[in-house]
Amino acid sequence: MLVDIEQDGIVGHGEASMPPYLGESHETASAFLSKVNLKNIPNLSTLEDVLKEVDALAPGNHAAKAAVDIALHDWLGKKMGKAWHELWHLDPTKTPVTSFTIGIEKVKEVVRQKVREAEPYKILKVKLGGDNDREIIETIRELTNKPIRVDVNQGWKDKSHALKMIEWLATMNVELVEQPMPKEMVDDCVWLKERSPLPIIGDESVVRLPDVRKAAGVYHGINIKLMKCTGMREAMEMIHLARKLGLAVMLGCMTETSCAISAAAQLSPLVDYADLDGALLIKNDPFQGATIDNGRILMPQGPGIGAVRIQS
Repeated sequence: MLVDIEQDGIVGHGEASMPPYLGESHETASAFLSKVNLKNIPNLSTLEDVLKEVDALAPGNHAAKAAVDIALHDWLGKKMGKAWHELWHLDPTKTPVTSFTIGIEKVKEVVRQKVREAEPYKILKVKLGGDNDREIIETIRELTNKPIRVDVNQGWKDKSHALKMIEWLATMNVELVEQPMPKEMVDDCVWLKERSPLPIIGDESVVRLPDVRKAAGVYHGINIKLMKCTGMREAMEMIHLARKLGLAVMLGCMTETSCAISAAAQLSPLVDYADLDGALLIKNDPFQGATIDNGRILMPQGPGIGAVRIQS
């Protein structure tokens, strides 16, 4: 769902890409956005206050709130004539290399085809958690020895099995493992973290700012997504807190257009890992913005978040 905010002849673009596991949909986003009334706010530049009011309208609705947050950041950046990485004093040449996602597949030839399609990208992100995890990795290794980042999406339910898998993955040029076990199994996650030869990144277990402190001691790092944490404002707070707690930081995404990807790109010089391939996985992207060159994120040009609507 795309959102525009206009004031003083300036239009800010935002986006909600609904993560199903958080119970969001076009219907819930529409219902929440119908409650947002910015017409009575004389100065949208008071970003912090406006976003706190929006957050307080109803619990949840993270993606819908992110759409408002991104649009307001875009509007304010355009009003000030600067991109957000400039306003935050971040170096646009320090953007990380992004991974490119390969989903769970049962057919070896489909896995091979996806690896071939990912040839321009330096790091692969592979979804595991099915009954053919080893086969997927072995099939990829027939074609390339590129670094792999594994995302299990809470798929391993037994800590001993999870440890054996991670020990094996460590021999296969795998860099890290995202959310190997269910987020509710905190004690088992701690046990696994203490023994794992690879960094373990919390994803589903880390949604908003209060979850960052809970993640310390359970994971080696966290995956921050604008659609989980309600947008750019809270993402920045989460990054700073994670650093204080000694946690590594990944910046991830849902299947988003170049609007939200460009917003996340503004933060990307601050993180260790990036998984910002959402706009690469869709064919009907209505925006131009952040791009990928030889695997590395290229900061978009222009003020605000740097996303420009393509005129149809």
